[in-house]
Amino acid sequence: MTSADPEKTVCVFCGSSFGKKAIYAESASELGKALANRNWGLVYGGGSTGIMGAVARACATTGGYVHGIIPEALIMRERSDTETLNAKLKESIDNHDGSTPIPDSKEYGKTTLVKDMHTRKRLMGEEADAFIALPGGYGTLEELMEVVTWHQLNIHNKPIVVFNIDGFYDNFLKFISDSISNEFVSVNNGDIIRVATSVEEVLQAIEEYKIPEGRFNLKWETT
Repeated sequence: MTSADPEKTVCVFCGSSFGKKAIYAESASELGKALANRNWGLVYGGGSTGIMGAVARACATTGGYVHGIIPEALIMRERSDTETLNAKLKESIDNHDGSTPIPDSKEYGKTTLVKDMHTRKRLMGEEADAFIALPGGYGTLEELMEVVTWHQLNIHNKPIVVFNIDGFYDNFLKFISDSISNEFVSVNNGDIIRVATSVEEVLQAIEEYKIPEGRFNLKWETT
């Protein structure tokens, strides 16, 4: 196996900022290295800043497969190598059809530029065999809740793990508990999300994930 041929690919949602605590980036780096050492690939939002950049850089520099997918509008905010990306975009702009691959870099693997957020999320979801949420803000929570909702609706059945670093997601997990106790979410669907507090627990949760009973038995067009 090579870094371009991972056993499975994990999608990571996380912040493009480092956050208040150093442990967020430290844990993200540890996760990136662990993915590479297991020959698990990483697909993510394509940024080089914050803990997003930390997990990607750690995975790529350890020899792992990394694929970042980023909308053109976010390049200035989430990438530090804007000159390289903008030059590549300028070269291909006349024939740009919605996604532009960028040659691999040693630090961040390969990057694909896309036109919009919907394309970014769709491509990440299609490539992923599992999803992990690290600390982040509005965007991270939105991405997490979309894949959770799609799981509940039987659009996919891939593992979803919340990496609860230093209690960051405690209040979010309480919201889920309150939603269950108030009968807005079923007890079984509460098990769609698995929770881990260490890198090893994250990987174990993915490997041992069982699809919960009680999801909506809906049929969706696949073409």
